Parts: sequence; structure tokens; C-alpha cells
Amino acid sequence: MEPTPEQSPHHAYPDHWEADVVLRDGGTARIRPITTDDAERLVSFYEQVSDESKYYRFFAPYPRLSDRDVHRFTHHDYVDRVGLAVTIGGEFIGTVRYDRINEQGRPASAPADGAEVAFLVQDAHQGRGVASALLEHIAAVARERGIRRFAAEVLPANNKMIKVFRHAGYTQQRSFEDGSVHLTLDLEPTEKSLAVQRGREQRAEARSVQRLLAPGSVAVIGAGRTPGGVGRTVLRNLLAAGFTGRAYAVNRAFDEDLTTLDGVPAHRSVGEIDEQVDLAVIAVPAHRVPEAVADCGEHGVQGLVVLSAGYAERGSAGRELQRELVRQARSYGMRIIGPNAFGIINTADSVRLNASLAPESPARGRIGLFTQSGAIGIALLSGLHRRGAGLSSFISAGNRADVSGNDFLQYSFEDQDTDVALLYLESLGNPRKFTRLARRTAAVKPVVVVKGARHSGSNPPGHAVPVSRIPDTTVSALMRQAGVIRVDTVTEMVDAGLLLADQPLPAGPRVAILGNSESLGLLTYDACLAEGLRPRPPRDLTTAASPQDFRDALTEALADGTCDAVIVTAIPWVGENGEAETGDGEVLAAALRGAAAGGPAKPVAVVHVEIGGLAEALAAASSTAAPRTRPTTLAAQPSAASGAPTGPGAAAAQTPDTPAPPTPSATPADPAPEAAPEPPQPPARPGRIPAYPAAERAVRALAEAVKYAQWRRQAATPGKVPEFLDETIDEPGAAALIDTLLGTAADPRGRALTHDEARELLGRYGIPVRPTFPAPDAEAAVAAAARLGYPVALKTTAPHLRHRADLGGVRLDLADEDALRRAYGDLTDLLGKPAELLPVVQSMAPRGVDTVVRASIDAAAGAILSFGLAGAPSELLGDTAHRLVPATDRDAAELIRSIKAAPVLFGWRGSAPVDTPALEELLLRLSRLVDDHPEVVSVALEPVVVAPHGLTVLGASVRLAPPPPRGDLGPRRLPNY
Repeated sequence: MEPTPEQSPHHAYPDHWEADVVLRDGGTARIRPITTDDAERLVSFYEQVSDESKYYRFFAPYPRLSDRDVHRFTHHDYVDRVGLAVTIGGEFIGTVRYDRINEQGRPASAPADGAEVAFLVQDAHQGRGVASALLEHIAAVARERGIRRFAAEVLPANNKMIKVFRHAGYTQQRSFEDGSVHLTLDLEPTEKSLAVQRGREQRAEARSVQRLLAPGSVAVIGAGRTPGGVGRTVLRNLLAAGFTGRAYAVNRAFDEDLTTLDGVPAHRSVGEIDEQVDLAVIAVPAHRVPEAVADCGEHGVQGLVVLSAGYAERGSAGRELQRELVRQARSYGMRIIGPNAFGIINTADSVRLNASLAPESPARGRIGLFTQSGAIGIALLSGLHRRGAGLSSFISAGNRADVSGNDFLQYSFEDQDTDVALLYLESLGNPRKFTRLARRTAAVKPVVVVKGARHSGSNPPGHAVPVSRIPDTTVSALMRQAGVIRVDTVTEMVDAGLLLADQPLPAGPRVAILGNSESLGLLTYDACLAEGLRPRPPRDLTTAASPQDFRDALTEALADGTCDAVIVTAIPWVGENGEAETGDGEVLAAALRGAAAGGPAKPVAVVHVEIGGLAEALAAASSTAAPRTRPTTLAAQPSAASGAPTGPGAAAAQTPDTPAPPTPSATPADPAPEAAPEPPQPPARPGRIPAYPAAERAVRALAEAVKYAQWRRQAATPGKVPEFLDETIDEPGAAALIDTLLGTAADPRGRALTHDEARELLGRYGIPVRPTFPAPDAEAAVAAAARLGYPVALKTTAPHLRHRADLGGVRLDLADEDALRRAYGDLTDLLGKPAELLPVVQSMAPRGVDTVVRASIDAAAGAILSFGLAGAPSELLGDTAHRLVPATDRDAAELIRSIKAAPVLFGWRGSAPVDTPALEELLLRLSRLVDDHPEVVSVALEPVVVAPHGLTVLGASVRLAPPPPRGDLGPRRLPNY
């Protein structure tokens, strides 16, 4: 909304304070500043508030607002006096206001940093988390305006409001004065306030998806009178799945005398239905969608699935239509799946919802599936059906203008019917949030992701989200750091999902191979080695092996303490008459099933060739929807907050021969545990046994499970940031230096620091950079060498020659003046004039391995720490590892060990190992620098020479810029694309 001319031109309407939020019950609302145009809305809102709530607000009977009150509560300067409102359908349901005060509690202006705050929420909307959301947003506004604390007076009987303040997580003080509770809140965010905020976000967003997937009633808008068409198809699929709720067909073209369609009530509009509809599936042309949305919103529909196409996938005009669709739906408190969606499915017996174009609802299972592509969704549903796998839920989000993969992760985390989350993503609207949610979800259940559009450099048509410029290899590394199982194809995603859904996690990489084909066993053995597993020599049961022989061999392998997983290979066996028997696979399946059920909990996979019905028989061995085994006592189970493995195979994830890594004496770097529900517990026994038509596919799925299990074991003991760093870091000094370097009118594009400026800033964080001296001529070079002492290095700093020893731009080990003068002459004769080369002189560093350490800020993904060997390994071969900032001691250790050339650092081919602890410390110091100071948008330390004892930073470049916004640290809000 725009301000009226009455408002001060010096404080323009702050439209960046506007936000859509998800409330506790899963509905949405809009928060925005109150303007002078809101007088009638305010009066109407106040009339709907109970006398008791009015009394709690004003400490006295206050039946109506005077004209003076209305003027006061609608006229703000957006600095010292601010009011925010929560709206649904354009009407107020809650308000908050602050007035700046001084130390004596009197009205004041800046630089006074206190404010009095007061809330009022309509009684019908109390308990939905309205006041909590308002507190988050008004606190962010106050901090932006230089206010550091809130004061509030609350009547002792107003328990709801006292709880809002007490549970916010801010540092606070309470006292009882003159019959009221006096509260003072320090508005500086704390780990607790951030954890509370994220816990509320998780519950609200999970609930919003749950409302879509478990409606009590569904209206299909656009169901045609004749068979065929999108709407009629969805209605048919909904009924065929046995939907347990009430279904309605809606089409404005229905004849007035048409009362039923396919056996369900038929209506011309949602308004004609005599009950509130929970979910509407919209299948009408795009130009008629706004009318349908308005009809739904005005009659209390809670959520929408929009199958209609013609939006952002059609270009800029369609993108604007899509934005308006989201704005319209959210204004009524509704969330949207789509547009251009394929639909949603929930197989729970209590729901049995198939509101999609899939002709057959999948079997009930424990895999949750989210896809941004209808075509990929069809392929995945078909592939899972062929493999005998079931689903717990399915969402095909289409253009995902609203509900996204992040929302699906929130829902999957606490959904007790989901053991594995599979996601096909073509864009990441909020990578920071995705990695945070994925890390938390992966700590209790596997998350498998296929990322489409990896190399296009842009988003697919229809995906109106910010484009991240980080390479796909970096995205993959960051996903791995968060525990995400990143695979390349949807086939690999199904393969991994089948193994993870029902088999326990392997305790290690040791694999037993057994079967009746030597050749197939050898192929499996080779595939294991290629994937980094440790296979035992295959056990050949010969082609004469019977199903009982398979059972005995599998029982023996599972009981063997030297193996962590078993792969069974099978081809048609030779019967008593000497002929090959393909059979239907049921006998062999029963044998394998019996062995797996009676042995220790280890993953089992089957590779088969031409054994009819084996995969189906193994898939039917036990339902993937087996009920959960609940713990007998809470004390007997690890908590979700501890990070200990609690998902499928958790019992196998901790074994005596795979101890948890030691925990150094350090300060935790991770935020406080989020206030989220305890996730479901794993099944007591493995269920179905996955079967694969090729050894490579089975081994690749097992390898992903091994890596994921290792991540789970490590995640149970989070990494730390060593305490000694605090003693050698001058954070206030660095902050003051950055303020000075950026200046008061900082260029939004930022500025690169000079060599000396970079040295000073890095030095504040204990990162010494070896000094260099300019050498515009030979005499200056000799003078510089005299100051430094021989031997020295002479090198150019021209951008096209920097770090290019192969082009002759670097001369090392110059032992005396003569050698330096000769090198200077050779350099200028070969490469150009000194003014072009910009030569410098630097003292020699101890011999070691040249590495490069970088940190950069990506607008979408956040701060990223990178490491590699200098030169060809990182620049030509792309052998660079990445981690998100802030990095822990474990992240730093993994970072230097995850590059392919890592053996060079650890004594490759008889060379001396270098000082990797010093390198890890450098990574941690740089991580702290960019995490503490978001103005540091890029740092490159190149080269960093790591010697057997210590390291030397020979070059450094630093760029500063005004800090980019950190949406992940602000108040909760839904994205607007």
C-alpha cells in the first residue's frame, strides 16, 4: 500500500516491511505497516475484539476507539512510531505498535534506543501464533530503526501475552509494579530466539503442507460434464482412490438441474456448497483462475492445487500472472501447489487422496516424493510402481510459486509415515534455508535429491526464483555437507530410495558378495571397488545352488562380523533335470526373506538376471507401510536434538568397531537445537529387499547408503570451533577497520582492498600475510631485497600474469643482488615494461605445497569456504572442495581431505607430510572472518605454501561491500518471487 500525502515525505512507506507469513495452524496471513487509509479497517477490527481483550490492552473498559485514538493509531512516522497489522482478506486480525521512549519512559526520538510495545489480536484468531509473528517482525523493524529494547506493561491475568514474551527467546527482565507485570526485552537476537523462531517456522510450514495433503473435503473446480478433460480426470482419480472425505464437482457451466456428477454433489460455485471446503483443485483456463480463487477465498477454502497452465512458463506476462495468483491466494490465507502442477497424493488409510492426473494411486509405502516436474513425477511414480514400492505422499509442484521443496522437508521431518524423502528439484529458491532444513531432516531420515537444470546457468521456464551463480560442483558439495544424498538421475534416486526405505544403514563399507554366477559376482566386486567400498572376494555358490543354498549362505554372511552389508547375485539355477529353471522367483524370494529376517540387521540387496517375478516377490515380502515400532521409554531412544541416528537403520549406524570421533574441548558452533517435534522411530526389522537388474545400480545405491551412514555417525557429534581462536582474534578492531575502509557512503558495488589494507584486516584474525614491496625499477628491487634479506622472490602482479610461474612471471630463490638484477632484466625483456608488469619483491617462504584458500558470498547460498591445490589441480581440473560458513573443526579437516589431490599433503610418494593442522586453523580463522563480518564478500589467499612445519600466506586479495541481506536471520516470511 502507498502512503497518503499526509504522511511525512522524509519517512516513505517502508514496503520492505511487508511480508506473508505462515501461522501456527498452517494458514497464511499478511503483515504490513499501518497507514492513514486503514482508519475504517481499524475501527471494524476493534469492534470484533472482546471486552476482555480490550481491557487487557488498555487496563480499563474501553468499548470503542475515539477519533483521536484512530488518528493516533493510523498515523506513524515509521521511525519513532510504528504500527504493523496482520491481515487476512484485507481485514485486520491483529495489530502491534511501538513508541520510542527515553530512560524515563517518556516519548522520545533517536538516539533513544527504547520503545514501549503493545499488541491486540482478534479473539477468533488467538492461539494461531499471530502475536508471536508480530513480535518477530516488530522487533526486526525496531532494530532497523536503532531501537535495542522493548518495554511492555501486561496485566497479570493476561497469561497469553505474557507467554508470548516469555517464550520469544530474547534476554528479558520482569518485575511487578503497580499491579502489572513490567517486561523488558533485549532485542539482540540470541541462539535461543533464533531456535524458537525456526521451531515455530517448522511447525507452521509442516502444518500448512499437512492441511493440503489431509483435507476433510475436496472440491474439483473445472470438472466437465463429459468424460475426459483435466478436471473430470482428477475427480475420477480422486474417487477411484477411495478418498475418505467428501468430494464435490464445481463448474460454473453446470446446468441448474444438475445435482450430481460421478456420484458426488455438483455445484456451480464453491459458495453453493453447504460446508467449508478444505482443498480446491483448480483445473480451469488461466484467465478464469482469479475468479475461482476469489470464490474459494471468500468461502473459507484452506488450500489450492492449481493444475492450470499459462503462467511463468509462458514468459514475463505469465510470470506477472503467477505473482498475482500467489498474492491473491495468500490474501485469503491460502497456500498454493502449482500452478502448472500435476497434483498431490496421500496414501494414508485415513485419507487415501489422489488429487492428481496419475490414473492409479500408488501403493501405501514409506517414501515421500516431491517433484518440480510433472513429466518426471509420472516417470518416478511409474518406476516405483514397477519396483513394487509404495509412497506415503507425493507432491508435483509445477512452477512451485508457493509450496516448495523446503516446505516438503519441513513436512517430511515430522511425518511419521515417511522414512525417506525423495526430491527432484530444478531450482532452489532459498539455498541457505534448504541446506539448514536438509541437515536437520537428514539427521533422522535420508534425503535423496536429483538436481535438474544443473548446467544451464538459468532457471527453467516457470521458476521465478533468484539465480545462484555458484557452480554445480559447489552445490553438490554443500548438499553433501548437509547430509543430502545427491544423485544424478531419477533412476539412481529410485534405486537409493528403495534401499534406504526398508534396509538398515550399513555400519561400514565392508561388503559380502554371494551368488550362483562367478561372472556376476566379479562384476559386483569391481563395481564395489569403483565406488570406494571394501568388498570381500565373491562367494560362488555355482549354478547348481538351490534356494536353500542361498538362504544358508546369506544367513552365514549376515552373521559374519567382518561384513557390513550383503549383495546377493542370482541367475536362473540348474534344476534336478539339468535344465535352467527361471521360475517365478517366489521360492528364492522366500529363502532370502527368511535369512534376512533371522539374521543381524544389515542391508541386503539383490542383483538378478532373468529370474521372472523375483523383484516383485521381494517387494511384496513385507509391506513398506509396516507400522512403526514405538519406544517403550523415551530414555531408551536418542533424541532428535542430539543428532544421533534415529532413522532407518539407526541401530546399525553405531557399532563397537566404528566409534564416534573424539570431541575436543571446544565451543559449539551450531545453533541451539530447534524446538521441533521428536521424529518417528525406526522399524525393528528390515522390510522388503530391493532388487536391481544390474550390479552397478545396486552397488551405487549401497555406496550412497554407506556415505550417508557415515555422515549420520559424524552428525551425532557436531563439530566445534576451538576456543583458542577467540584469544587471537580482534573482532572489534576488524569491525572498526572495515567501517573505516568502506566509509560512510559505501559504494554498493564495494571496493577491493590494497595489499597493505588486506594484510591489516587479515592480521586482526591471526592470518599473517608476507609483505611485498613494489619494484618499479631494478634499484627499487635491490633496495627492497636489502630490507627483507636474501634470498628473495621477484614476481609480477599484473592480473594476466599473477601466479603464472609457467609464463616466467615468478623468479624464486634469488640469493644476491646480481641474481636479482639479472632476473629483473630477464623479466622485463621477456614480458614487458615494469609499468605493465607491476613487479614486487618478497622474501622466500619455506618449501612446501602451494595451495589456495578462498571465501566468497553467494547472494542465494551464503558464505562459502573453498580449498584446493594452487595451479592446474584447481584451475584446470576443478579439484576444489567447498563448505558452508561457519565451518567447524570437522568441516576444516574434511575440506582438505576431500580434494582428489589430498594425498600430496600427506606424504605422497615419499614426500614429507605438510602441516595440515596449521592449514585447518587457517581455514577456521578465515571462516570466522567472513561469518563475523558480512561486509567481507570475498577473500582469496593464493598461494598458501604449507610446509612440514607451518605455512606462509604469500598473496591475499580482499573485497568489501555493504552487507547483503540475510533473510535466514530475519523474521519468518514466505518468499515472493
